[in-house]
Amino acid sequence: MGYAWPYANEMDQEEQLFADVLVLGGGMAGCYAAVAAARRGKKVVLVEKGATVRSGSAGSGFDHWESACTNPCSKVTAEEIANAYIHEQDGYSNGIAHYIECEEGWHRLKDMEAFGGKIRDTEGEFAGADFRDEKTGLLFAYDYENKFTIRVWGSTFKPALYKELRRLGVTVCDRIEATALLVKKEGGRKRGIGAMGMDVHTGKFKIFTARTTVLAMSRPARVWLFDADQVGLCEFRPTQSIGSGHAMGYRVGMEFTMMEKSVQGEFSAAGRSFPPYSTGNNHNTWYAATMVDARGVEIPYVDRDGRELKTVRERYYPAKGQKFFLKGGVIDNPKYEYRGPETLAFDELMRRGFQLPFYADLSKMPEEERRVIWGMMVGEEGKTKIPVLQNLNRRGFDPARHRLQSYGTGWQSAAFLPQERQLFGAPGGIFHDWNLETNIAGIYAAGDQLYASDCCGFAAATGYYAGRKAAAACGGYSLETPERGEIEREKERLYAPLFVEDGLDWRELNKAVAKAMQNYCGGVKNDMLLRQGLELLESYEKDFVPQLVCRNPHELMRAHEVLDILTVSKLILQACMLRRSSSAPLCFERSDYPQTDPPEDDCFITVRQEEGEVKSRRVPKDYYGDVKSGYEAHNQDYREEAAGYEED
Repeated sequence: MGYAWPYANEMDQEEQLFADVLVLGGGMAGCYAAVAAARRGKKVVLVEKGATVRSGSAGSGFDHWESACTNPCSKVTAEEIANAYIHEQDGYSNGIAHYIECEEGWHRLKDMEAFGGKIRDTEGEFAGADFRDEKTGLLFAYDYENKFTIRVWGSTFKPALYKELRRLGVTVCDRIEATALLVKKEGGRKRGIGAMGMDVHTGKFKIFTARTTVLAMSRPARVWLFDADQVGLCEFRPTQSIGSGHAMGYRVGMEFTMMEKSVQGEFSAAGRSFPPYSTGNNHNTWYAATMVDARGVEIPYVDRDGRELKTVRERYYPAKGQKFFLKGGVIDNPKYEYRGPETLAFDELMRRGFQLPFYADLSKMPEEERRVIWGMMVGEEGKTKIPVLQNLNRRGFDPARHRLQSYGTGWQSAAFLPQERQLFGAPGGIFHDWNLETNIAGIYAAGDQLYASDCCGFAAATGYYAGRKAAAACGGYSLETPERGEIEREKERLYAPLFVEDGLDWRELNKAVAKAMQNYCGGVKNDMLLRQGLELLESYEKDFVPQLVCRNPHELMRAHEVLDILTVSKLILQACMLRRSSSAPLCFERSDYPQTDPPEDDCFITVRQEEGEVKSRRVPKDYYGDVKSGYEAHNQDYREEAAGYEED
């Protein structure tokens, strides 16, 4: 049975908007970029595919803010933590962005508090708890000694940000998908002059002309894993955040790095996993929950030196002689010297006779630790507040009496195959300089668009930073008129599926791309496989893309997403062909080049395309120099503003 589309048909209409700073993406990074530029008196236009008030990975909430190293309680410096991140990722890390996160993360939290977001235990709910600072009301996670990760009420953040955007006069264009960047050649270098897009309700074509642009459109997803019928809550980030900014950038010659890195699937877009942090474990949201086996026997925690910890309190403090430890979503493979208290490895637990299934048993924890995990952390994490906390509470779950089963990948939940990869855990992204400017003049990047991206604090800090750099650069650029031919070509590309009477649904193409990537860009790679995969995707562009059929602007938006996924997949294949060796930190294995991490490949390998030809260069992993001095050299203008965040 058919239905009437509830919005006006405006596919024959155009609208042009002008801005000093154009921000593409209304998640955490994009909103902070817009705030920074608007505070500097610039006319800002923000474009968001969804509804900015709740869009992006932070839209439904999050439970902690990492690396707020300059908060008044912190015992570590931004330099120490940024360098620890670089070290634990074997140098395949974004030293520039991590230092920005560590130096300015607390500033962005103070901003959020001013906007109306909740960052402190103002009601004294956890008064007297070991993780609460009584003077400031701040609650800390993971490392209670050094106090650089703050527990927050993340569900309050996006509405507060949206309200601030409105107060500052930012033009917020909700339900508008950005589809292509506008660039022009100036003196041998490309320069960004705006973007194009489409209203996903009415189909109206949008032209955005700007002096500078900030890309903040999340990271790629649905590349290896996709099942439209079984996504549900299994995907950590929103399923519509699929890396369109990466595709847009690659099409105009933007430079990327580490796109060959991918990790085995954990948070699945195909119904293969449980909702992230929905089950009792001892990581991130649930750190450091007491774990027991099927018999109720407690599983011991050990510190950095392998010493079994006797009390719950010890789990949250460094070992003797250990300055600090890292804990949270950033860690892929923790380095021994930075690893915090942890349960024994699974194989060791099996050797000792522990029996599956395992459970989180919060009843064995102090009352305030139990309440902060179950009531606050699970209550504020992105996709656990309603489906987990509220649903289980409604059904009688009592953390003081009941246990919650833990599902470990491979030993109780579905084991992901090596060819089921994801761009997760500090993945590849846009390459940039100390201004977060790309190789295209006037285009900046932030948040998950950056290589080796991280969490919400990372997004907020880099977003604000990119916004102020974009605002400062506005004076050097004029507003340019896009070429009419470029506009017409983009309109033809976008609307083509509306004129196909009988063809392919967007879901079919997404599944085909994911299957191609599983087959030809899986756990073990070689030139033959990669080239065959690239040829297959190019055949999809030629044979299947013209067959896509859509009935309304919503389906059209979904088709555009899949076209971007196809572009990103080609980018990944090209990046994989360029690295002719295997690499442990990049989770990258080649059968035809089995040598692992040879000195000549111990570097970033960048990839971009120019007039259909792939270009690449090798860049030292420490190209940004000393992070503290590099930051100071490029941010003298921020010193006065930063001083305002020092008092608490």
